[in-house]
Amino acid sequence: MARRSLRHLAGPRGALRGFTSKQPKVVALGGGMGLSASLTALRRITGDLTAVVTVADDGGSSGRLRDELGVLPPGDLRKALAALCGDDEWGRTWAQVIQHRFESRGELHEHAVGNLLIVALWEQLGDHVQALDLVGKLLGAHGRVLPMSAVPLELRASVRGHDPARPEELSTVRGQATVALTRGEVQEVHLVPADPPAVPEAVQAVLDADWVVLGPGSWFSSVIPHLLVPELLEALTETKARKVLSLNLAPQPGETDGFSPQRHLEVLGRHAPKLTFDVVLADQDAVPDQYSLSEAADQLGGKVELAPVAAAGGAPRHDPELLAAAYDRIFRMHGRIGPWR
Repeated sequence: MARRSLRHLAGPRGALRGFTSKQPKVVALGGGMGLSASLTALRRITGDLTAVVTVADDGGSSGRLRDELGVLPPGDLRKALAALCGDDEWGRTWAQVIQHRFESRGELHEHAVGNLLIVALWEQLGDHVQALDLVGKLLGAHGRVLPMSAVPLELRASVRGHDPARPEELSTVRGQATVALTRGEVQEVHLVPADPPAVPEAVQAVLDADWVVLGPGSWFSSVIPHLLVPELLEALTETKARKVLSLNLAPQPGETDGFSPQRHLEVLGRHAPKLTFDVVLADQDAVPDQYSLSEAADQLGGKVELAPVAAAGGAPRHDPELLAAAYDRIFRMHGRIGPWR
């Protein structure tokens, strides 16, 4: 597919609610529970929030709907919408409803209600963005959810030592669900098709943003895939927005076993050598070697901000209030491009 200019993607940016002029426009990219953590925090500090979500999932309910109907996998989009629901009774109720999974001995077993609702609206309206906007309106979502591409994507990874009997051999592992749990060491990932079209509204949101947040999340299967969509990477490179790279609290079993915080930055840099970040956010207790992380951040053009963002209890889970406080501090400390639009 020939690469297209970003000019044809410009146009009016949709919105579900009126925004004040004193709030930053924030775009958060990722997928799964990592993106949900960011969105739950960010909706506390801005009303102008857009989630751009990976669409390479091929497991569970999403994978079954994708295989049977040829649709985008709706699961990560559903999780993002649930994260944007408010803390009032309406928001809590709808978040629970769309996350509800059926339990049965039949075909509905483990299907999420939100997945079925999203796919039904896609079929009714024939428009991914319009359907997601409508679901967001129904839920009273504090922001907008967009897929990063309008076509289902397959994730493929080059893995060293996937076969324990051949620890130095490189193998190709196919599918996001498989990559996320792979044995061996992931070297790089790519998408099929290799040059997928970006959703125009997602590109425009990045270009219009004051701040872009990438991560946390499954590094190879939810974070880096955004950088493999050419138009989206171009927008991330060209945007005047400041950019935050939000690190995970711990390596992910299988996908990033044994990775240091700085190793996460190094592999991301290899996949997008021209992309820079202003800030790298990490939990202060998850960085054993601050000097090495600062050096790696410097290679991406940014500086490290350490903050307590982990939830109590020891599980690698972000605390929404602490993460919101960290983002708010970063947005204020690192200046504005101009007045919040």
